[in-house]
Amino acid sequence: MFAMGAAHAVNPDEVLDDPALERRARDISAELRCLVCQNQSIDDSDAELARDLRVIVRERLVEGDTDEEVMDFVVARYGEFVLLKPRLSARNMLLWGTPLIGLALGLTAIFFLFRMRRGAAPASGLTAEEQEKLSRILSDTEDGSR
Repeated sequence: MFAMGAAHAVNPDEVLDDPALERRARDISAELRCLVCQNQSIDDSDAELARDLRVIVRERLVEGDTDEEVMDFVVARYGEFVLLKPRLSARNMLLWGTPLIGLALGLTAIFFLFRMRRGAAPASGLTAEEQEKLSRILSDTEDGSR
């Protein structure tokens, strides 16, 4: 009865007679996301779909599946989103790594842009003749102001 106090949304008719199987079912249920509530495990959710998933987990355990086989069955049926702690895979690493890769590329691009701007000599845009005229005008102005 003491263990029943920890049963959040599990209905009494769902509880297995074998305490070892029930403990395994609870451990698995704590790792599966309620597809209706999304931020709760199926063990904590009162949604009908969560109840169905809890029943499926218990049925698979009674049939003799291992914990991993039960998890694989549920993931095959509902997708990897059902896992509260996603498995480490190349797809997930790419998903989580893409923002970091984008940030690194952006910072690298900014670095090289600033480096190119700082290293570039300012363009005069004046021909030698125009530069000479400008120098004469500036020198005449300085002479006139003294």
